[in-house]
Amino acid sequence: MIQNKILSLIGLATKAGKTVSGEFSTEKAVKQGTACLVLVSEEASANTKKKFQDKCSYYEVPIFIYGTKQELGNAMGKEFRASMAVTDPGLSDAIAKLLKKSDGGSEYVENESV
Repeated sequence: MIQNKILSLIGLATKAGKTVSGEFSTEKAVKQGTACLVLVSEEASANTKKKFQDKCSYYEVPIFIYGTKQELGNAMGKEFRASMAVTDPGLSDAIAKLLKKSDGGSEYVENESV
């Protein structure tokens, strides 16, 4: 199942030290240009989603609204996570491809880099 692959890749990226999570760290990674992909939980507040969509749009970082806080947290071996960023280009591309394939279950918003 695609969802398991996505969560496995998040876990792999975390083990490799290629993720940051939590609102502050994720926002910092976007601003510093280290974030290659941002994931925001479907359960995150509308305010949080909008904030990250605006930030990611400005800094041209792909953003996806995906999974529950529990799923994102579990994939990272942590508690609940409302937002996270993947800082490895290869892993973030692989995750983005799977997210684009997994239609239906997860709504996503992506900004096209120009």
